Amino acid sequence: QVQLVESGGRLVQTGDSLRLSCAISGRTWGSYTVGWFRQAPGKEREFVAVMRRNGSTVYEDSVKDRFIISRDNAKTTVYLQMNSLKPEDTALYYCAARMFSVSSLRVASNYDWWGQGTQVTVSS
Repeated sequence: QVQLVESGGRLVQTGDSLRLSCAISGRTWGSYTVGWFRQAPGKEREFVAVMRRNGSTVYEDSVKDRFIISRDNAKTTVYLQMNSLKPEDTALYYCAARMFSVSSLRVASNYDWWGQGTQVTVSS
């Protein structure tokens, strides 16, 4: 069983920075690919960023120059550093994990475990 707990979301202003954390418990962290997704009201859940087991990363185009996904192996935590935040970044942010798979990293249904989400609100 794998559990993921997000934290760090809050109300910020346009241009601010924020770091989200995803604490992972269960089997060894290194077994998983971990991604961040977000969902705004009335919209589909969308891919934000992912870190593969080997440490390589993929970003959604609208965030790739502003967000950074990283991990702390010692603490089994994955981070999402968000810079230059915009109102359109407002959403409930989720972290998700999956075992090795060749299916698309950008599709939410291809992930096996999810956290409860943390709210990020960016005011204009």
